[in-house]
Amino acid sequence: QVQLEESGGGAVQAGGSLRLSCAASTRTFKSYAMGWFRQPPGKEREFVAAISRSGFSTYYADSVKGRFTISRDNAKNTVYLQMNSLNSEDTAVYYCAADYSTSREVVRAKDAMYDYWGQGTQVTVSS
Repeated sequence: QVQLEESGGGAVQAGGSLRLSCAASTRTFKSYAMGWFRQPPGKEREFVAAISRSGFSTYYADSVKGRFTISRDNAKNTVYLQMNSLNSEDTAVYYCAADYSTSREVVRAKDAMYDYWGQGTQVTVSS
Protein backbone atom coordinates (compact mmCIF):
# COMPACT_ATOMS: atom_id res chain seq x y z
CA GLN A 1 0.00 0.00 0.00
CA VAL A 2 1.29 3.44 -0.97
CA GLN A 3 -0.01 6.63 0.55
CA LEU A 4 0.34 9.84 -1.41
CA GLU A 5 -0.02 13.30 0.08
CA GLU A 6 -0.20 16.41 -2.06
CA SER A 7 0.68 19.88 -0.86
CA GLY A 8 1.37 23.32 -2.27
CA GLY A 9 -2.04 24.20 -3.63
CA GLY A 10 -3.69 27.53 -3.02
CA ALA A 11 -5.02 30.68 -4.61
CA VAL A 12 -2.96 32.65 -7.12
CA GLN A 13 -3.58 35.38 -9.65
CA ALA A 14 -3.45 34.72 -13.36
CA GLY A 15 0.12 34.73 -14.60
CA GLY A 16 1.44 33.49 -11.28
CA SER A 17 3.17 30.27 -10.29
CA LEU A 18 2.74 27.44 -7.83
CA ARG A 19 4.72 24.31 -7.08
CA LEU A 20 2.86 21.23 -6.01
CA SER A 21 4.54 18.43 -4.10
CA CYS A 22 3.46 14.84 -3.60
CA ALA A 23 5.14 12.79 -0.91
CA ALA A 24 4.91 9.02 -1.10
CA SER A 25 5.05 6.72 1.89
CA THR A 26 6.91 3.79 0.41
CA ARG A 27 10.45 2.46 0.45
CA THR A 28 10.06 1.45 -3.18
CA PHE A 29 9.28 4.86 -4.67
CA LYS A 30 11.75 4.16 -7.49
CA SER A 31 9.44 1.35 -8.67
CA TYR A 32 6.62 3.76 -9.47
CA ALA A 33 6.02 5.96 -12.44
CA MET A 34 4.17 9.05 -11.24
CA GLY A 35 1.51 11.26 -12.69
CA TRP A 36 -0.46 14.42 -12.01
CA PHE A 37 -4.12 14.72 -12.88
CA ARG A 38 -6.67 17.43 -12.24
CA GLN A 39 -10.41 17.83 -12.00
CA PRO A 40 -11.80 21.26 -12.88
CA PRO A 41 -15.12 22.29 -11.35
CA GLY A 42 -18.00 20.41 -12.98
CA LYS A 43 -15.70 18.45 -15.28
CA GLU A 44 -14.12 15.04 -15.41
CA ARG A 45 -10.64 14.30 -14.20
CA GLU A 46 -7.96 14.90 -16.83
CA PHE A 47 -4.32 14.05 -17.35
CA VAL A 48 -1.74 16.78 -16.69
CA ALA A 49 1.75 15.27 -16.66
CA ALA A 50 3.65 12.04 -16.05
CA ILE A 51 7.21 11.06 -15.25
CA SER A 52 8.97 7.72 -15.51
CA ARG A 53 10.59 5.81 -12.69
CA SER A 54 14.01 7.14 -13.66
CA GLY A 55 12.82 10.70 -14.13
CA PHE A 56 14.32 10.88 -17.61
CA SER A 57 11.03 10.49 -19.49
CA THR A 58 8.18 12.95 -19.13
CA TYR A 59 4.90 13.55 -20.90
CA TYR A 60 2.49 16.48 -20.79
CA ALA A 61 -1.02 17.33 -21.79
CA ASP A 62 -1.07 19.84 -24.64
CA SER A 63 -2.87 22.34 -22.43
CA VAL A 64 0.07 22.61 -20.01
CA LYS A 65 3.04 21.92 -22.27
CA GLY A 66 5.62 24.67 -21.95
CA ARG A 67 4.08 26.01 -18.72
CA PHE A 68 4.21 23.06 -16.32
CA THR A 69 7.20 20.91 -15.38
CA ILE A 70 7.06 17.57 -13.63
CA SER A 71 10.07 16.29 -11.72
CA ARG A 72 10.92 13.81 -9.01
CA ASP A 73 13.42 13.34 -6.23
CA ASN A 74 13.74 9.62 -5.57
CA ALA A 75 15.87 10.26 -2.49
CA LYS A 76 12.97 12.20 -0.96
CA ASN A 77 10.15 9.99 -2.30
CA THR A 78 8.59 13.10 -3.78
CA VAL A 79 7.24 14.21 -7.14
CA TYR A 80 6.74 17.86 -8.03
CA LEU A 81 4.67 19.88 -10.45
CA GLN A 82 5.98 23.36 -11.17
CA MET A 83 3.17 25.43 -12.66
CA ASN A 84 3.94 28.75 -14.35
CA SER A 85 1.84 31.22 -16.31
CA LEU A 86 -1.30 30.00 -14.61
CA ASN A 87 -4.67 30.96 -16.00
CA SER A 88 -8.26 30.47 -14.88
CA GLU A 89 -8.57 27.24 -16.85
CA ASP A 90 -5.96 25.70 -14.54
CA THR A 91 -8.35 25.99 -11.60
CA ALA A 92 -8.94 22.46 -10.37
CA VAL A 93 -8.26 19.89 -7.71
CA TYR A 94 -4.88 18.39 -8.50
CA TYR A 95 -4.13 14.75 -7.75
CA CYS A 96 -0.91 12.80 -7.87
CA ALA A 97 -0.93 9.12 -8.71
CA ALA A 98 1.51 6.22 -8.63
CA ASP A 99 1.83 3.45 -11.20
CA TYR A 100 3.83 0.36 -10.29
CA SER A 101 5.93 -0.28 -13.36
CA THR A 102 8.55 -2.80 -14.41
CA SER A 103 9.83 -0.38 -17.06
CA ARG A 104 12.18 2.43 -16.09
CA GLU A 105 11.01 4.75 -18.85
CA VAL A 106 7.28 4.20 -19.24
CA VAL A 107 4.95 7.15 -18.75
CA ARG A 108 1.16 6.83 -18.69
CA ALA A 109 -1.61 9.31 -19.40
CA LYS A 110 -4.60 7.08 -18.59
CA ASP A 111 -5.83 7.32 -15.04
CA ALA A 112 -7.00 3.69 -15.09
CA MET A 113 -3.35 2.59 -15.27
CA TYR A 114 -2.49 4.13 -11.91
CA ASP A 115 -2.59 2.09 -8.74
CA TYR A 116 -2.62 4.68 -5.97
CA TRP A 117 -4.01 8.19 -5.63
CA GLY A 118 -3.66 11.09 -3.27
CA GLN A 119 -6.53 13.07 -1.78
CA GLY A 120 -5.92 16.11 -3.95
CA THR A 121 -5.01 19.74 -3.43
CA GLN A 122 -7.04 22.72 -4.63
CA VAL A 123 -5.55 25.23 -7.05
CA THR A 124 -7.58 28.37 -7.72
CA VAL A 125 -6.46 30.91 -10.30
CA SER A 126 -8.20 34.27 -10.33
CA SER A 127 -8.17 36.61 -13.31
